[in-house]
Amino acid sequence: MGHGAAVRRGGNLARLLIETAQRHGDRPAVKLDDIVLNYQLLAEGSARLAGMLVEKGVRPGDRVGLMLPNVPFFPPIYYAILRVGAIVVPMNVLLKRREIAYYLQDSGAKLLFAWQDFASEAAPAAEEAGAELVSVGLEFAQQVFAAEPRHEVAEVADDDTAVILYTSGTTGQPKGAELTHANLLANTTTSIATLIQVDETDVILGALPLFHSFGQTCAMNVAVAAGAMLTLIPRFDPVKALEIMARDKVTVFEGVPTMYNAMLAVPEEVRSGLDLSALRLCVSGGAALPGEVLNAFEATFGCAILEGYGLSETSPVASFNHPDRPRKVGSIGTPIRGVEMKVVGEDDEELPVGEVGEIVIRGHNVMKGYWRKPEATAEAMRDGWFHTGDLARVDEDGYFFIVDRKKDMIIRGGYNVYPREVEEVLYEHPAVAEAAVVGVPDREWGEEVGAAVALKAGATATPEELREYVKERVASYKYPRHVWIVPELPKGPTGKILKREITVPVSEPGGAPS
Repeated sequence: MGHGAAVRRGGNLARLLIETAQRHGDRPAVKLDDIVLNYQLLAEGSARLAGMLVEKGVRPGDRVGLMLPNVPFFPPIYYAILRVGAIVVPMNVLLKRREIAYYLQDSGAKLLFAWQDFASEAAPAAEEAGAELVSVGLEFAQQVFAAEPRHEVAEVADDDTAVILYTSGTTGQPKGAELTHANLLANTTTSIATLIQVDETDVILGALPLFHSFGQTCAMNVAVAAGAMLTLIPRFDPVKALEIMARDKVTVFEGVPTMYNAMLAVPEEVRSGLDLSALRLCVSGGAALPGEVLNAFEATFGCAILEGYGLSETSPVASFNHPDRPRKVGSIGTPIRGVEMKVVGEDDEELPVGEVGEIVIRGHNVMKGYWRKPEATAEAMRDGWFHTGDLARVDEDGYFFIVDRKKDMIIRGGYNVYPREVEEVLYEHPAVAEAAVVGVPDREWGEEVGAAVALKAGATATPEELREYVKERVASYKYPRHVWIVPELPKGPTGKILKREITVPVSEPGGAPS
């Protein structure tokens, strides 16, 4: 290997790009179909964007929103924000106005870079939050190259925040996980040195959203640190992904279980004409990968899938099926270098082998805390260990197996959906008395969002009406595809709604459009 050795241990994460540009300036860095930027151009664009940020009054420690799909503009803007010592606030491009406004207001961002196609939601949100909107599209490229480059890199401490990743809790509003320069550097270098093992000859398929921690660390930062090429797909489509793999001789694919499922479902006559022989490693995360999907994918594509585990709060990689150790199907592997994991009971005492408890994590990958939420930080970081809310057991070899989530989170196609957020929107509907949002098993998405709703006495509303009401107010992956009306919701002795006792109708009224 040896290529990971050139990566810095400390300092500003933006130096990854600058140093790779010095070593591999003429190598392709980012590709989107016919557009290819080499490392020299990527670094130059980033320096000019840094100049633009300073002109707009961005100073070290300021927060800057970044709401872009996987397009070549994402990496240079990301590293430019870091270069001037500011903090990146990445946002899902599917967010709606109220969600965007919340992220901007909570983080206190003064600027938002948003892809032009999402301006209808981003513009009013930015106005409401008092942030300046920079629309990113083709004209934006001309503005970048008209800007005066700023080559210096802001000095930062290892513990300075680089990125705030919003993660919704089961209680109330989303919280911003503060990831430091040191967190992200360590997670990136460890991934290259021991897990994904890439160098400048590799080609990584950027199918995971770069605004998500998995895509940001394991695809973008890993590619940039190693000098590898990142070939982008803005919206995942299994046929397009396989075509890109063949066209660009992709060596590493990283995805969530739904992507593997979708590629397996591509008809053989479409697949057979594509040469995927360059593919040497697949990485899965974001949700548990069913064993039968893993086995079928490997048999079909002749490429091993290594499964890992992590969270936004852990930069994200915490454990992995290491390439140099035996792999256990269905396991999230063992902790990565420099990270400790254990399974604890209600009293935070470590449990014996085979017993189910909560995963807690300690190490260089654990966030600094939740942005401006000291109580939530103290609750999650008890005794120096980050409490994940995920339930697992450990076997006699130290391999972890996820059993369930302590939280009610639904994972739809690799995106986290927090029931509380969706329930709060349902409760705003005038006809709704009570609502409970639950995961519904789904072949295509892993889980689909379902909602059981009890109406107020004398009120009327159809499942379609409630579904549309929520759809207008939250990102499209969050709204409930399945809505059914019930006379009342099951409750425990304290009046708490018991989600585990909610039965999902086989075919609920109103049907479920795709």
